[in-house]
Amino acid sequence: MDYKTMYFQLAAKVADALDILLKAQQEGEAHFMNEEPGPGLKVLAIKDENRDSE
Repeated sequence: MDYKTMYFQLAAKVADALDILLKAQQEGEAHFMNEEPGPGLKVLAIKDENRDSE
């Protein structure tokens, strides 16, 4: 087996792993958004410190 073949096989496995992680993240976010908010859940506004003042 040559390095080129090994590289493409590795790249395909990495792409598969990223697809699995992305799907898990999306399912987790959907599950979280569909739940009733808990009593201790708070929404925090995050100030963007990199944004220039207008």
